[in-house]
Formats: sequence, C-alpha cells, structure tokens
Amino acid sequence: MENIRNFCIIAHIDHGKSTLADRLLEFTGTLNERQMEAQVLDNMDLEKEKGITIKAHAIQMNYKLDGKEYILNLIDTPGHVDFSYEVSRSIAACEGALLIVDASQGIEAQTISNLYLALEHDLEIIPVLNKIDLPHAMPEEVTDEIVDLIGCKREDVIHASAKEGKGIEDILKAVVHRVRAPKGNPNGSLQAMIFDSVFNSFRGIEIYFRVFNGSIRKGDRIKFVSTGQEYNADEIGVLKLDKQPKNEIGVGNVGYLISGIKVASEVHVGDTITSIVNPAESVKGFEQVKPMVFAGIYPVETSEFEELRDAMEKLQLNDASLVWELETSAALGFGFRCGFLGMLHMEIIQERLEREFNMTVITTVPSVQFKAYLTDGSEISINAPSEMPDPTRLDRIEEPFIKAQIISKAEYIGPIITLCMDKRGIIKNQNYLTTDRVEMSFEMPLSEIVFDFFDKLKSISRGYASLDYHLIGFRESDMVKLDVMLNGDKVDALSAIVHRGKSHDWGRKLCEKLKELIPRHMFEVAIQAAIGQKIVARETISAIRKNVIAKCYGGDISRKRKLLEKQKKGKKRMRQIGTVEVPQEAFMAVLKID
Repeated sequence: MENIRNFCIIAHIDHGKSTLADRLLEFTGTLNERQMEAQVLDNMDLEKEKGITIKAHAIQMNYKLDGKEYILNLIDTPGHVDFSYEVSRSIAACEGALLIVDASQGIEAQTISNLYLALEHDLEIIPVLNKIDLPHAMPEEVTDEIVDLIGCKREDVIHASAKEGKGIEDILKAVVHRVRAPKGNPNGSLQAMIFDSVFNSFRGIEIYFRVFNGSIRKGDRIKFVSTGQEYNADEIGVLKLDKQPKNEIGVGNVGYLISGIKVASEVHVGDTITSIVNPAESVKGFEQVKPMVFAGIYPVETSEFEELRDAMEKLQLNDASLVWELETSAALGFGFRCGFLGMLHMEIIQERLEREFNMTVITTVPSVQFKAYLTDGSEISINAPSEMPDPTRLDRIEEPFIKAQIISKAEYIGPIITLCMDKRGIIKNQNYLTTDRVEMSFEMPLSEIVFDFFDKLKSISRGYASLDYHLIGFRESDMVKLDVMLNGDKVDALSAIVHRGKSHDWGRKLCEKLKELIPRHMFEVAIQAAIGQKIVARETISAIRKNVIAKCYGGDISRKRKLLEKQKKGKKRMRQIGTVEVPQEAFMAVLKID
C-alpha cells in the first residue's frame, strides 16, 4: 500500500491532458510502440473526431524510482463544463491531482472550477505548466498566475511540454514524492466504491472500483450496499490498456470486477461493494448529479420504443450523469424525458445513441426546470412546457439562476457584457487577473444560456473567453408558455416556456423558421404562435396548386372560373381533414433561432 499512488489530471478543455497522459504511459513503459497512438486513452470515435475527452479513463502504470517499484493509478478526466460530473467522480477516487495549465492561454474558468473541486476533497495539487515549447508561450506570467491561485512556491510549478516529452520525469517524481499513499485498513472488511461501469455484450456489466478498506479476492461473495444485490466475483483485475486478471486486489488500489450482471439498473455509480461475510458501511462523500437541461428523446418509429429503453439503460451505465424518465407526447408517442448537464452533453448522447446503438431519435426543444406556485399554495416542478398549469390557477413562476464566471481578454469586455445583458444577466464582479485578462461574474437565468450562449460567447471573443457556471437558486420571473399551432392543432413538441418580454420576438422567428422547414402541401398550412388564447405571430405556407384548367382551352372565362371555384371548395375540405407532415429538422428549429 505504501507504494500505490492514485492521481487524476484536471485542466480546462484543450490544455493538453490526454497528450500528457500519453507521454506518462510511454515513459513508464506501460505501452509498447505498436500500441501507441495519439490520445490513446480517448477510445471513443467521437472523442477522436471532436478532439475532446468525454469519459474519464483509468489506467495503471508501474514506475521504478530509487530501487522501489511504484504502482501509479492515473485517471484522465474531461475538461468541458458539461462533463464536470466525470471529474467529480474521478476526484473522489484519488489522493492527488495534476493541475495542467497551458503556458500560452493561462488560467481559464474550468481550471479554477476543477481546482476547487479537488481542494474540497483535500487532494494534493501538483501544478504543471504545459506547452512551454510554443512560440507564444508566457511561462513567467502564467507561473505567477498559478502561484497567486494556489498559493504554492514558484519552484513547485513543473515546466513541461507533453508534445516534446519535456518534464515528464519531473512529473512522475513529484507524484511519487508529493501525493500521499492511500490510507485504509488492509485487514478490515471490504469497502470499495464504484466510480464507473461499462456494458460488454459478451460478459455483462464491467464495474470499475477503488478499494478503501480490506481486499477483494477472486471467487468472493460480494454485495452492493444500495441495491442489496449479491454476486460472485467471477473475475477481478487491474486496468492496463487491456484488462489484466489478478487473484486479489488490495486496499488503496483500483480495479475491475466482472460477475455476469445483465441488468443495467442493478449497478449505480457511487455505490459501495462489500463482502457478505463481514459487511461494511457505504463510502461517504459522493454527490448525486443535478441535471441542468431537460429534453425529450423519442424514437422515430414508435415500434422501436423498447429498443430505445434498452439503449438508454446501457448508456446510463457508461454515463452516470444522464437522468431519464418515461414521457408521452401527443405528436411523438412514447419516449423519455432526459436530464443533461448542458447542450454539448445532449448532443453527445444523441450522437452516441445513433452510433453505438443504431437508434435514430427525435429530440424536442430543450428546457430547464421551473417551479410553479399555484393559488392553493402548492408547488410543482415543471420540466416540460406540457406540464405548465392553467394560467388561472397560477400564482407565480420561479426560474433557476446561475452564477457564470467568464474569463477573457480585456479587449472583449464590451461585447461580452452586451451579450450577457441581452440574456437578462446582471454583472456582479469584474476582476483583472493580469493587465490583459479579466474575470467577470454574472448572475443570469439558466434558460437563457441553454441554447446558444456558449457559441455566441466563443465567436465574439474569437475563442478566447472561457465559461464556467453553477446553480445559485430560483427567482421569480414572468414566464409564459408559447404554443405552436399548425392549422389550429397544437404541436406539443414545439412548445416552449419563454420570458414574456421576449415571447413575441421568439414566436415570430419560430414561425418564420418553421415556414422554411415544413414542406408545402396540397392545402394551405397556417403556422401560429400563441400565448394562451392570444395569437402573437402567424405565417402561411401556400398550397401547391394543381393546374385544373390545363384541359380547358379556349371558350368562355366562366368555365375556367367554375373549375377553380370547385377546386377552392375541395382545398377547404382538404384543410379540415388534412394532416400536416412535420420533418425531424422542424423539431430542432428552435435551436437555430438567433
């Protein structure tokens, strides 16, 4: 146990975490040249294409120093704010963290946020200044920023370049010397925390865990504390690039367990594994995920509902921050109401459903959770526009507010403040980190940043601004439900809850967008946006006209008019019984409104 070190890598997105992990694996000889590739731990196609880490990945390395053999368990974590739950789980399984800062970019919002997470769990922080080989790197200025942020000595900051392999040995030495060995009782009863799981179609569910007390042996009878289910430990082992079976995993170590579990709902991330003979209590300090954005996910073919449910269960194993429950919609049939941590998270889930499970899905308009207080004094939560109570019974609505922390170059302050004001934000604080970098904090409604706030922030600051946010509570707001009607029929999947001040504008733009996306029919289609009984916007898609007077050449005009009148009556009847076909793109139209 003295020779085990558990540590994770935390940083802002794109500061070189995965590349640094590659160098550490190379240096310790964990991988040979043939196995080596760029970002070797990012094993999902999506991660390679987008160049971001989506999942935290654990791997074990062996390292010799001063004649001693050390076991280093590394967890590489994502950097994007939407995957911060992966980071919090990794931190709960470690004793130390490498805090990576890009020498050319400096400290950014997610760096600070992940650092606070690590400090809350009392982790040993090792600051690393990465990318010092870049021509526009500013090692001295950024080192000063790190010293100010953490309060460490200048010589504690390790200078490295993951691309060129500089400073890798210093990092490994620092991990061995500075990160404390795991504590725990080797002879106590087994207490291990599940920090991740993955579905294998041949062997059932593979569980990744960290042992806090006792040890686990192959063939032991074990029990999951929160579900009370009992299993046999058929195979246990450690996580190299491939899984390596072992007969025993001792205290402080990280490993995997396969016991032929087939039902996804029996495994919960954060649950505790203990032995049946001598049971222990569950591990504390693991928080539940709080979804920020809600959207409906429906199968394109209603007959595929059961397959989608299976896919969602398997996906939830691998991504514990996905929350879902059943929902029905008049327009789309049976589906799921899902909770995500942000818009990128939602996009990734949709993409993974299509790639990994071959499911084509329709996603409805994303919304956040509101609280409605009724006239009889009761309170209800609203996750979807369809749950909005009747205005006559409604006393007031409260919406979630967040505190947003934006770090940017000083020249972009004006446009950023304008953008936040447009989104009903209130500026709270402005603080110069250096002469050229500003940290601003705003309080703003979560519903305003759900759609395209991050994209707009990146474009007006030319990619420099970084954003981090957390929930601060609910406040009263004048919110209304905006319904969309096609030929007088409400389409519940297109409804949205918006602020009254923006509802007319929103309704007009949505109608214009739908006019482009809905194909023309043989009859006229009226697209209307309404608040309650009041129509606030309307667009009309004109009918495709079949030329009924083509066969009528020459002769009196009254003959032609008679045919057209007859056609007009037919079109009217058609409109009464005709159904409007809405393509899938129309359900996503709301996301594309400027």
